[in-house]
Amino acid sequence: MTPLIHRDRRAILLWLMACALLVAMMVMIGGYTRLSGSGLSITAWKPIHGTIPPLDAQEWREEFAAYQASPQYQKVNRSMTLEEFKIIFWPEYIHRLLGRIIGAVFFVPLIFFAARRSFSARFGWRLAGIFALGGAQGLIGWLMVASGLVDDPQVSAVRLALHLGVAFAILGMMVWAIMDVSSSPRRRESIREWIPAYAGMTIWFTLLCLQIILGALMAGMHAGLVYNTWPTMNGQFLPDGLLADNLTFIQFLHRNIAVLVAVGFLFWWYFNREYVKNAHLGKVCARIAAIIAAQFTLGVLTLLYSAPLKLALAHQAVALMLFVAALGLLHKVMSHGS
Repeated sequence: MTPLIHRDRRAILLWLMACALLVAMMVMIGGYTRLSGSGLSITAWKPIHGTIPPLDAQEWREEFAAYQASPQYQKVNRSMTLEEFKIIFWPEYIHRLLGRIIGAVFFVPLIFFAARRSFSARFGWRLAGIFALGGAQGLIGWLMVASGLVDDPQVSAVRLALHLGVAFAILGMMVWAIMDVSSSPRRRESIREWIPAYAGMTIWFTLLCLQIILGALMAGMHAGLVYNTWPTMNGQFLPDGLLADNLTFIQFLHRNIAVLVAVGFLFWWYFNREYVKNAHLGKVCARIAAIIAAQFTLGVLTLLYSAPLKLALAHQAVALMLFVAALGLLHKVMSHGS
């Protein structure tokens, strides 16, 4: 098989790691803009002109006037002053600016390394796909914001979930590329041990991704503000109206899939313990188990305290850590069988 990297391996690795870190920062800033109510502060999509923020009093008044025409101002923030508007403007501006920076940081070195033929055509197309998905993500983000600029000052929960899902997909593709570049050849494990380990890990990772999307729906629908008890939902394990009320149903799924993710990983580790031992994955599994425990605890606390900003952001940050760690384990399991 043709090697992925022909030259500049270290430089390519550092470049991809920097891009992945920027994407992770983008996700966290996006979470802050959503949870702080800043996401609807900029009411127009200006891919080029929007790079420059308001620079003088007149430009600030114009930006504020545009916001004053929005449903969020009319129905939620009618008493907001210009100085208060600036507080919610800057997180959304930084979020959009960082998106542009990521595009440039990814695209320019991509062209440079491609011109030097530093990687195979197959790897080059993978990277081009990541860049194209990043461009689509900008459009998805604007469509999400636009959904909250008409009548109801709330963005579509489905579009929010799509926006977050694509962000995680971009991060995942970058992390996978990093692992492909940095990993060394591994010996094949016993097929008898590897097949169930690989199948089980794939199913568990899919469940984890579903849980992340449900978390986005929870945020988009404010479903964390109802049933703020645990382990029951206001004293019931099967609450009234479970199938009739979307908030109840989404929170019920998010709670119970969290349990499946936590218990499911422990079961996978136990039933594949010989494989884990032979493949030297014990430390990796222990690390993931610790992250799951932290994430589960944060999830319960976020629910009990009605999703305060700091706890909700911590919950999202640990979700990122868990996703990357789980992806790393999936990559190791796959490489052991190839």
